[in-house]
Amino acid sequence: MAYQKTATALLALIIGLNPPAARVARADAPVARADAPGAPGKDQQYLPADKTGLLTSANTRSKVWVTLARGGGGSEIFYPDLGTPSARALQFAVAASSGPAVRTPEPVTEMVGDRSLSYRQTFTDPAAKWRLVADYTVDPEAAVLLIRVRFTGEGHRLYTIFDPALNNSRSGDSGRTEGDALIATDGPVTSALVSSPPLLATSSGFAGVSDGWTDLLADGRMDWHYTSAKPGNLVQTAEVANTATLALGFGPAALTDASTVLNKGFDLVREAYARGWDGYLNSVNRPPAGADRRLWNASAMLLAAVEDKTRRGAYIAAPAAPWAFGREDPSGSYHLARSMDLYQIATGLLATGDRAGAVRALNHLFTVRQRDELALPIVLAYQLGGTSQWPEVKKAADILTESDGALPGPGERWYSPATIAAGIAGLVCAAAIARASSDTASAERYLATADSWRANVKKWTVTSTGPYSEKPYFLRLTKDGRPDAGTAYDIGDSGPAGVDQRRVVDPGFLELVRLGVLPARDPVVTASLDVVDEQLGVPVRDGMYWYRASFDGYGEKADGSQWDFPLPAGSRITRGRLWPLLNGERGEYAIASGSVREGREQLALMARAAGPSLVLPEQVWDKEPPYRTAGTPTTSATPLTWTHAQYVRLAANLAAGRILEQPAAVFDRYAVALTTSPTQPQASRVTATSSSTTAAASPG
Repeated sequence: MAYQKTATALLALIIGLNPPAARVARADAPVARADAPGAPGKDQQYLPADKTGLLTSANTRSKVWVTLARGGGGSEIFYPDLGTPSARALQFAVAASSGPAVRTPEPVTEMVGDRSLSYRQTFTDPAAKWRLVADYTVDPEAAVLLIRVRFTGEGHRLYTIFDPALNNSRSGDSGRTEGDALIATDGPVTSALVSSPPLLATSSGFAGVSDGWTDLLADGRMDWHYTSAKPGNLVQTAEVANTATLALGFGPAALTDASTVLNKGFDLVREAYARGWDGYLNSVNRPPAGADRRLWNASAMLLAAVEDKTRRGAYIAAPAAPWAFGREDPSGSYHLARSMDLYQIATGLLATGDRAGAVRALNHLFTVRQRDELALPIVLAYQLGGTSQWPEVKKAADILTESDGALPGPGERWYSPATIAAGIAGLVCAAAIARASSDTASAERYLATADSWRANVKKWTVTSTGPYSEKPYFLRLTKDGRPDAGTAYDIGDSGPAGVDQRRVVDPGFLELVRLGVLPARDPVVTASLDVVDEQLGVPVRDGMYWYRASFDGYGEKADGSQWDFPLPAGSRITRGRLWPLLNGERGEYAIASGSVREGREQLALMARAAGPSLVLPEQVWDKEPPYRTAGTPTTSATPLTWTHAQYVRLAANLAAGRILEQPAAVFDRYAVALTTSPTQPQASRVTATSSSTTAAASPG
């Protein structure tokens, strides 16, 4: 009977705070109690990675980043840096005294305007006749999130449920009520939640046992009022006035900061926040012709937003943790500055005109990350006119040539066309910088190694005995440099075991064209494109998206649900889906081959993957599972900064009619000599002595 009463009482907007199977007994009337029972409570992984927004100030003073959940409300909140989640969720629940139980659909999340990372979520339940509008902003001077809520619905009550994960730990938070505020603490980090008008009721409890969700599940009323909770999996609950502004602050003076910002008023704070981002957009390039203006601006701001404000130049891959990575505690994974992503982000920053950001990224690569993936940072240094980086370039290039030119050196994946392309380009760029630095001997050594790799790249990675074509085509990689051999290896990510390497392809060979190692119309390149389209292409929404590679398992389960470790080889538990950033890579190839029109089609396909909040995902759904809409974001990392960087880079390249980040030294040494078509466009002259932002469109 009690559960039936529950089923007619609660309308929940909470995704991720799943109702537990059992609950503790509750009092029949509200009773204030000192200590919440049930420590430490139930651990809950971070919310799905398909975020619909990211907020942070445009300056470095306010060190808080807020993600928005597709299911509604806020998800991970990072403080005091982008490597440290300090909250799992801040969401809303709506309860009625009577009526049918309904799990409401996800809200519509939209970017407010197009010159600020400001967002609005609109929740509606037409059957129950209520509506909630939540507007989000961040104070530019303090680590404080403001949310203005406007709720209408007679006979309904509004609650907010805050799940802290202070100090990058979900299990060590203690909580208490202090006056009208909810305070949470874990070691040196404190959070404070306050409201204007004040919160109507408060409680701190443990997830799955004595938290607000468990309480509300009983009868739609907030009956528990625990004034404190010892360290554990803390969840804090408050009843909120129908029209209110919530302030959530972080730091040693969290309560003071939250109260101070709350007193400023939502409109004043949002105006100051928006001015910061408007000023940033005024400092970079205007959207080029052919680009979606709103998506270009959103991409430019999101690229800037994922830079850490303490470790400058540390741009992260994504402010999210997809699938089993959401179980990590402490969390890591995607919100780390990774070399491959940093290069892509830096080229995107150059495309938007943020040269200073690209320089900071390069400095971070050379001072912090110079341990792996060494080649592309050298290419970036060349693009930035990198003679001042000669010591760092030399160190990286020397490591690359340690293998005496036989194969790509330590720190790089062996026998992969994409990696070999990066190695060749890196060494040719290093040689140009060496000559400019009067080190002729190093330059000659680097070029000798690059020429050797260039001469052998097809020998190592092109098969003429594969099952997909009678013509030779590139493989994703070879384990032994013998592409005509049936050498087998395990795919990983639950993919099949013992697969003949001739059956595994990807579009990574296009890096040979983008970086100037091979001309666009090289016959093996064009034959390989046909193979990729046949094996990996999926027609979606009057266009084509591509899988990352044959047998790829890096995605959700086959039915679209989340997965966890372990993933036994050959189990095929998971499926990789379609990657919009590959459309950007194909668009750049189209430019190189002389088809700007096709490049624009690929740019439009990328834009289709963004919803009303203008965030681009890592992956979009394919034909399966059948109940998902093909071409829309999966629960992969969103926003993925690489995808946004690829979008602005392709847009800038299309406006210029050429691949702006292509190193002239590489193109002139290899591709020009082999180009036979008179329509082959020339690469931009990105040189090691250039001091201008040559990879950007005209400044606005």
